[in-house]
Amino acid sequence: MKAITLRNVPPDLAEALKQEKRRRGQSLNRTAIDLLKQSLGVGAPRSNGLERLAGGWSDERARDFERVLAPFGEIDPEMWR
Repeated sequence: MKAITLRNVPPDLAEALKQEKRRRGQSLNRTAIDLLKQSLGVGAPRSNGLERLAGGWSDERARDFERVLAPFGEIDPEMWR
Protein backbone atom coordinates (compact mmCIF):
# COMPACT_ATOMS: atom_id res chain seq x y z
CA MET A 1 0.00 0.00 0.00
CA LYS A 2 1.05 3.55 -0.64
CA ALA A 3 2.25 5.68 2.28
CA ILE A 4 1.17 9.33 2.33
CA THR A 5 2.56 12.06 4.56
CA LEU A 6 0.38 15.04 5.46
CA ARG A 7 2.18 18.28 6.27
CA ASN A 8 0.94 21.49 7.86
CA VAL A 9 -2.11 19.88 9.46
CA PRO A 10 -3.93 22.63 11.37
CA PRO A 11 -3.86 22.08 15.16
CA ASP A 12 -7.66 22.01 15.45
CA LEU A 13 -7.88 19.32 12.75
CA ALA A 14 -5.12 17.26 14.39
CA GLU A 15 -6.93 17.48 17.74
CA ALA A 16 -10.28 16.51 16.19
CA LEU A 17 -8.62 13.51 14.54
CA LYS A 18 -7.08 12.44 17.85
CA GLN A 19 -10.44 12.74 19.61
CA GLU A 20 -12.14 10.70 16.89
CA LYS A 21 -9.41 8.06 17.16
CA ARG A 22 -10.05 7.77 20.90
CA ARG A 23 -13.81 7.65 20.39
CA ARG A 24 -13.49 4.82 17.87
CA GLY A 25 -10.79 2.97 19.78
CA GLN A 26 -8.66 2.78 16.64
CA SER A 27 -5.19 3.82 15.60
CA LEU A 28 -4.73 7.29 14.17
CA ASN A 29 -3.85 5.74 10.81
CA ARG A 30 -6.99 3.53 10.69
CA THR A 31 -9.21 6.46 11.72
CA ALA A 32 -7.73 8.75 9.05
CA ILE A 33 -8.16 6.08 6.35
CA ASP A 34 -11.76 5.36 7.41
CA LEU A 35 -12.64 9.07 7.42
CA LEU A 36 -11.05 9.61 4.01
CA LYS A 37 -12.91 6.61 2.56
CA GLN A 38 -16.19 7.83 4.02
CA SER A 39 -15.80 11.42 2.80
CA LEU A 40 -14.71 10.35 -0.70
CA GLY A 41 -17.32 7.61 -1.05
CA VAL A 42 -14.73 4.86 -1.47
CA GLY A 43 -15.50 1.33 -0.32
CA ALA A 44 -18.62 0.02 1.34
CA PRO A 45 -20.94 2.68 2.76
CA ARG A 46 -21.06 2.78 6.53
CA SER A 47 -24.39 1.76 8.02
CA ASN A 48 -26.23 4.50 9.90
CA GLY A 49 -27.88 1.92 12.16
CA LEU A 50 -31.43 2.89 11.20
CA GLU A 51 -32.15 -0.44 9.54
CA ARG A 52 -31.42 -2.20 12.82
CA LEU A 53 -33.80 0.15 14.65
CA ALA A 54 -36.56 0.58 12.09
CA GLY A 55 -36.18 -2.59 10.06
CA GLY A 56 -35.51 -2.96 6.38
CA TRP A 57 -37.40 -4.28 3.42
CA SER A 58 -36.30 -6.68 0.76
CA ASP A 59 -36.71 -5.56 -2.86
CA GLU A 60 -39.65 -7.95 -3.20
CA ARG A 61 -41.42 -6.55 -0.15
CA ALA A 62 -40.89 -2.97 -1.35
CA ARG A 63 -42.37 -3.85 -4.77
CA ASP A 64 -45.39 -5.47 -3.08
CA PHE A 65 -45.90 -2.36 -0.96
CA GLU A 66 -45.77 -0.08 -4.01
CA ARG A 67 -48.19 -2.38 -5.87
CA VAL A 68 -50.69 -2.30 -3.00
CA LEU A 69 -50.49 1.51 -2.74
CA ALA A 70 -50.77 2.15 -6.50
CA PRO A 71 -54.61 2.41 -6.54
CA PHE A 72 -54.44 5.26 -4.01
CA GLY A 73 -52.50 7.33 -6.55
CA GLU A 74 -55.31 7.15 -9.11
CA ILE A 75 -57.80 9.99 -9.36
CA ASP A 76 -61.43 9.22 -10.09
CA PRO A 77 -62.84 12.20 -12.05
CA GLU A 78 -66.37 11.30 -10.92
CA MET A 79 -65.42 12.00 -7.30
CA TRP A 80 -64.46 15.60 -8.17
CA ARG A 81 -67.70 16.69 -9.85
